[in-house]
Amino acid sequence: MQTIAIIDYGSGNLRSVAKAFERMAIEAGLPLKVEVTSDSSIVSSADRLVLPGVGAFADCYKGVMESPGLSESLHIAVIEKNRPFLGICVGMQLMATSSYEHSVTPGFNWITGNVMPINTTGTNLKIPHMGWNELKIVSCDHPLFNGLQNETKIPHVYFVHSYQFTGADSQNVLATTEYGDEIVAAIGRDNMVGTQFHPEKSQTAGLRLISNFLAWSP
Repeated sequence: MQTIAIIDYGSGNLRSVAKAFERMAIEAGLPLKVEVTSDSSIVSSADRLVLPGVGAFADCYKGVMESPGLSESLHIAVIEKNRPFLGICVGMQLMATSSYEHSVTPGFNWITGNVMPINTTGTNLKIPHMGWNELKIVSCDHPLFNGLQNETKIPHVYFVHSYQFTGADSQNVLATTEYGDEIVAAIGRDNMVGTQFHPEKSQTAGLRLISNFLAWSP
């Protein structure tokens, strides 16, 4: 039986994320054990990893770094063992080089880019960007988006954020959305993917994405 680690570092909707993954594993008949954990030994040996995140970037980064052995075990699992990894919301932003939210905070630097404020200058749009928005899939052949979009169906997903991933290489941008500017909605390279939106809150589209991640073999 494979293990999927939902990483607990003191931030994120861990129970709702875990329930969504458990549901899709059961529906797909996959022999997966879903563990919400901060145990570095479980993280380093997990077959798949999910890093949720809610709140300020600096607090989330500090939570990962101060959890005993967690940063090192993430590096082992994701970078050395090439295990499939999904970052959600701030969990995606942590993959960046740096964040400029209030102060400059380093990220994991797994995907080059910076986390900057959403720009809504000249619009009536409010910050944070909260609610449902259209998902424009840029990398339609990426397995994460199998079945999410065709000529007659544009998926809508749920966002809650005030900052965005910027400066990424275009080949790493998997999906975008419009909110003032074009915003990166999903990013990835190799065995890593991240979504700015919350798949666990995005109903049919989000559950399909979770199912695709569980079946993904990068």
